[in-house]
Amino acid sequence: MRFIGAGTRPGVEQVDHNRVLTVPNLLTVLRFLGVPLFVWLVLGQKEYGLAVWVLAIMGSTDWIDGYVARRFDQTSKLGRILDPAADRLALISVAVTLVLAGVVQWWYLAALLVPDVILASASFLYFRNHPDLPVSVIGKVRTALLLLGTPLLVLSKLPIPGSTVYFVVAWILLALGLLGHWIAAVNYFRAIVAKGRPVRAARTAGGHGGQITGSQTTNDGGAAQ
Repeated sequence: MRFIGAGTRPGVEQVDHNRVLTVPNLLTVLRFLGVPLFVWLVLGQKEYGLAVWVLAIMGSTDWIDGYVARRFDQTSKLGRILDPAADRLALISVAVTLVLAGVVQWWYLAALLVPDVILASASFLYFRNHPDLPVSVIGKVRTALLLLGTPLLVLSKLPIPGSTVYFVVAWILLALGLLGHWIAAVNYFRAIVAKGRPVRAARTAGGHGGQITGSQTTNDGGAAQ
């Protein structure tokens, strides 16, 4: 059974529409809303059991919204930006929450943040905006591993049978997810640079052209006087 790219219909070209109110986008918004709920459950209520369910729902919507978008032709330009943004917010917010709760160490959060900071800086340098790059297979696998490993790690903190097994499995998944995170970051960085160089060069040339034109106008004006 294919999980990555599931819902894609053979022979049908995927088109990013300009629609906003779509089922996939609503599911993505639901994933956004799950973040503060998770933070409240863990830090405010110490309800790790309910927090696991919230993470499970958030992780499932990440797969379902992609399936629905491809299966029912509801891919959108907004969705291409919202979906990875929701993933990043979820992963980083959950990591910060677990650090504050003493479930993971700060190095785990740093391992997630450093590549994202570098990519965000490169995107701003070259595009002054979102680079609008397609999500890679490695990126999808990375996200799936992290979204699966995190609830298992929280589950291992509950006084239930097999908590040690959950802990070991969780860290295997998280370690693989972090490895994929850095590999995907390197690939995205290369893609940003390759796509951004001509954009930045054109912007720089345009700026110089404007300065030259302005200089010429000033000189002409001075001659006319």
